[in-house]
Amino acid sequence: MTEKRRAATDSSPDDRELVQRAKGGDAAALDLLLSRHQGVVYRFLLGLLADEDAAADAAQETFVRALTNLNGFRGDAAFRTWLLAIARNEARGMARRTSRRKESPLDDLPPPVTTEPSPDVRAVRRTEVERVQQALARLPEKQRMSVSLRLFDGLSFREIAAATDSTEGSARVNYHHGVRRLREWLHDDERT
Repeated sequence: MTEKRRAATDSSPDDRELVQRAKGGDAAALDLLLSRHQGVVYRFLLGLLADEDAAADAAQETFVRALTNLNGFRGDAAFRTWLLAIARNEARGMARRTSRRKESPLDDLPPPVTTEPSPDVRAVRRTEVERVQQALARLPEKQRMSVSLRLFDGLSFREIAAATDSTEGSARVNYHHGVRRLREWLHDDERT
C-alpha cells in the first residue's frame, strides 16, 4: 500500500464505524462506505462476468441489495467480504438469467477519443490490457477471481476465500496456480 493511500486510510473512519453510522441514518457515512468499495465490487464482477455492462449492472444491483439488507449485516465478516458475497451471488444469478436468453449489442461503438495519451501509446496499452484480459479469461473461475482480487484489489487470502466461497488454503493455491499460468501464457505470447 502506498504511503498516500495508507495516510488517507488512517485518517478516515473504518468500515465498522461507517456501517454503524449508516445504520443510524447517516447518509454521508453510507456514501463513503459505498464509494470506498465500488471499485473492488466492479472489478470482482468484471472478472466473473467478463462484460463491462453486465458488471456495472451487477454492481448496481449488489449495492441495492446491500442497502436493503444493511440492518441485517451483523459484522461477523468484514463489510467488503459481505459485499463481495452479495456480488458473487448476483453474478451467478445474472449468469443464469442471461444463459436463458441471447442478447446482441445494438452498437459496437469505439471507445471515446481523448487528447491524452497519444494514439500509439493508447494502442500499445490497449493491446497489453487485452492480452492480460484474454489470459485472465482463460483461467478457471476460482483462479481468475483469486488472482484479480489479490492483484487488483489487494484482498487477503482470507477475504478471497470468503468472497469465492472456498477455504483460505484453496484461495492461496488458486492464486498461485493462476499467476503461474498467466506468466506462462503471457511469456509464450511474447515469443510468438
